[in-house]
Amino acid sequence: MKVRLIALFALVAALLAVPVTAAHAVLAAQTVEAEDGVLDGVVVESGAAGYSGTGYVAGFDAATDTLTMTIPDSPGGLHSLTVRYSAPFGTKTATLRLNGAGHGDVVLTETTAFTGAAAGKVLLREGDNTVTIVNNWGWYYIDAITVEPVEPPPPHQVTGALVNPNATPEAKGLMRYLAGSFGTKVISGQQDMPSIEWVRENVGATPAIAGLDMMDYSPSRVERGATSEEVERALRWDAEGGITTFVWHWNAPSGLIDEPGKEWWRGFYTDATTFDLAAALADKESQDYRLLIRDMDAVAVQLKRLADADVPVLWRPLHEAEGGWFWWGAKGPEAAKELWRILYDRLTGHHGLNNLIWVWNSVSPAWYPGDDVVDVVSVDSYPPAGDHGPLSGQYEKLVDLSGNRKLVALGEVGSIPDPALTRAYHAHWSFFVTWSGPFVQDGQHNSLDFLTRVYRDPHVITRDELGDFKNHGSGCTAAYRVLGSWRTGFLAEVEVRNTGAATAKGWTVGWRPPAGQTVTRYWNTALSVSAGRITAGDARYNATLRPGATTTFGFLATGPAGVPVHLSCATG
Repeated sequence: MKVRLIALFALVAALLAVPVTAAHAVLAAQTVEAEDGVLDGVVVESGAAGYSGTGYVAGFDAATDTLTMTIPDSPGGLHSLTVRYSAPFGTKTATLRLNGAGHGDVVLTETTAFTGAAAGKVLLREGDNTVTIVNNWGWYYIDAITVEPVEPPPPHQVTGALVNPNATPEAKGLMRYLAGSFGTKVISGQQDMPSIEWVRENVGATPAIAGLDMMDYSPSRVERGATSEEVERALRWDAEGGITTFVWHWNAPSGLIDEPGKEWWRGFYTDATTFDLAAALADKESQDYRLLIRDMDAVAVQLKRLADADVPVLWRPLHEAEGGWFWWGAKGPEAAKELWRILYDRLTGHHGLNNLIWVWNSVSPAWYPGDDVVDVVSVDSYPPAGDHGPLSGQYEKLVDLSGNRKLVALGEVGSIPDPALTRAYHAHWSFFVTWSGPFVQDGQHNSLDFLTRVYRDPHVITRDELGDFKNHGSGCTAAYRVLGSWRTGFLAEVEVRNTGAATAKGWTVGWRPPAGQTVTRYWNTALSVSAGRITAGDARYNATLRPGATTTFGFLATGPAGVPVHLSCATG
């Protein structure tokens, strides 16, 4: 026995003495110093303190400036990428290439110290790989890059619940649909109707989401003769079975410069207006603050037209705030966050607009207004033309921003990320909305062959594949029928069926009756009417429904016995 123990100890000692091989090193991080890379238009410097190695790379000031670093002898696989940098001249953006192909952007937040910026994931091949940094929004220093193997991401914590407890059944249904698709599917979208029609004619598919704009409903544009039919377009699109999203290029309420290059119709840009958001918010009695509220009320009128038609809206105001190029972001994060909360309270609280799904549109934690007023986190991304990288860096930042509890989306995109790459990188974008005009039609940002491949991808949802998203995951169906009618009224019955796999502990049916129809009596339900919509809930004794079970309720009504609009059913 003693001899065997000695032999075992010797074997263990021998194994411990074995050098680490490439197979054992697979979990090790690799760092490549910038000064060891291939420089084109940039230089090695050492004047700023805190760098690693023997220096850092500076001189990113021309569009063609690049730095290419080689990651040697990689075992391959998915890795996280960190860019060590300094940005003493303000927040900047660098463009990345992996092995010569486009790989999106990385934001370099302002700092005088050298620090790491998470740049998302890179799918490395076995052997040597190159990472190229291309000057985008320059004047920054690059010190090094580090790649480290990553494990598959944990499950998403998105529940499909909305921050507005009074959200309409249609908004809840859409949110459940989005949450149900998140992680396995991406929903296609396109900005403006002419571009949607171009996709339909040239690609042979229809985007699921129509991107529209409240821009020309801004009072400072209406005063100068602007008109819009975007709401009419949204109503038609909804009737055709599509999802609607609205952005608001909010023309400044006052202070339009209106001179060549800064015309009134460019009034959403910071450089085209003298409007001071911080000053307006600091004095709630000021004329400019009152104009802010006036503008919100004007847009509320248009959003209410959609609410009255039971159209849920992916609502994306105050977009790209952290960029500073729009006046609502020009005074920094605190002013932008306060404006967001005022807008949320004004539209939901004061105007009762419960059809909105609130889409935030910046990645920086300093700008985030809070989980309680945001349903979806998103970013707008315009990589170089033809760069179909997964945008995993921006995706990861949004996941971190929301604690993995919110949907993550591309509010606007120039070149669409390749769906195959987003799956490989676990960049689970909920939806994308390609910007209009040349971004979809010029053949440079998105070639026709690439667009065709995107829209034929089985993981990309088009409009004809949406189904009844307004009632998605409701857990029940409602069947409405007229049992008898006469000159002044009618008798109707509604059957509720539990279509879920679990026993329902309650149910609610809602619909919008035709004009002139009024319920006068009802039974087997608790019924109420608000804002032209009828809501019928269970009567307690018929609340519990086993899977597949049904119950009915009825009512008498005066007026025409027309078919109800947007009949919905939900359990719970």
